[in-house]
Amino acid sequence: MNKQRAQEIASSPEMANVTYNGVPIYIQHVDQTSEMARIYPLGQPDREEEVSINSLSEH
Repeated sequence: MNKQRAQEIASSPEMANVTYNGVPIYIQHVDQTSEMARIYPLGQPDREEEVSINSLSEH
C-alpha cells in the first residue's frame, strides 16, 4: 500500500478492508516521514503495533 492511500484510510470515518499478514486491521495513525503505520487487529486495540506501510494490503 502506498502512504497516500494509507493516510486516506486512516482519516476516513468508514472502515476499509485492510490486512497485515492476513489479519484484518484498523489503521490508527500514519507517519508520512518514516512510512510507518500504527495499527491493531480489529477488536483488539490492546495489540497495537507500528508496521511498515508497505506491509499493509487493501482488499
